[in-house]
Amino acid sequence: MESVKLTRLIEKMKLENLTPEIDVTDIHITQPDINRPALQLTGYFEHFDATRLQIVGFVEYTYMQGLSEERKREVYDEFMSYDVVAVVFCRELKPDPVFMAAALTHRIPLLSTSKSTSAFMAEAIRWLNVKLAPCISVHGVLVDVYGEGVLITGESGIGKSEAALELIRRGHRLVTDDVVEIRKVSDDTLVGSAPDMLKHLIELRGIGVVDVKALFGTSSVMDTQNIDLVIRLEDWDRDKEYDRLGLEENYTEYMGNKIVCYNIPIRPGRNLAVICESAAVNHRQKKMGYNAAQELYARVQSSFARKREE
Repeated sequence: MESVKLTRLIEKMKLENLTPEIDVTDIHITQPDINRPALQLTGYFEHFDATRLQIVGFVEYTYMQGLSEERKREVYDEFMSYDVVAVVFCRELKPDPVFMAAALTHRIPLLSTSKSTSAFMAEAIRWLNVKLAPCISVHGVLVDVYGEGVLITGESGIGKSEAALELIRRGHRLVTDDVVEIRKVSDDTLVGSAPDMLKHLIELRGIGVVDVKALFGTSSVMDTQNIDLVIRLEDWDRDKEYDRLGLEENYTEYMGNKIVCYNIPIRPGRNLAVICESAAVNHRQKKMGYNAAQELYARVQSSFARKREE
């Protein structure tokens, strides 16, 4: 099961730790969803998922303020007994002394943020969905080309890194070379990133490892990008029939998500960078409703119709 350290959430969301006495370095979050414990504060604990991050907003806070001291001790103690991963108070709200004492007794971290409840929930869920998404690693190069995430795959040594380097030189951005970590963020979205060890580095046979960020500047790299298009490089086979119109899309699949895939044959004289740029722009046009192959087909059909009329 994927997990993310609570300390990373604290750092990312700039949370204030209200219980510095509690060591949070070994606490991990395993669920991207969150919970607002309104029902639990009333004493209803059926189907309570304590593994979720618990968020206390203004509504929960005002309800807690109206409880008697005896009821607070009873409900808080039962709430904390579920080994809650952490409780975040939004709008800079602070827990009352009874809640603080119960948290310290059960070793439950209490955190605080100045953000509104809805804003914090949305940001936390988005970030956790990415960090906790199912992940696989594939061999390839991921480059941002005109805003489209292009995953270049193919056999080792076929020229993926060289094509990526030329794209970078032409103003596009490298996400990762050699190893692409693909996370399934949703049923429609795959996000690619680089392993920490290989971030911003590219390998060129005969030269070695090159630091793209140092050579071309921070504008030449990015940490993550959606995978919109796959370009599979392969050796030219003169006996193979290649698609020359593109009326029908070919797809490849990663973790159940289908991605448009172009098979590009390699032979001397073909400029891979220009081909990748053209594929990215063409794919973008199709998403915007324009298909050049269908336009050509319509013109041919129109020409045949005119000749029949003559």
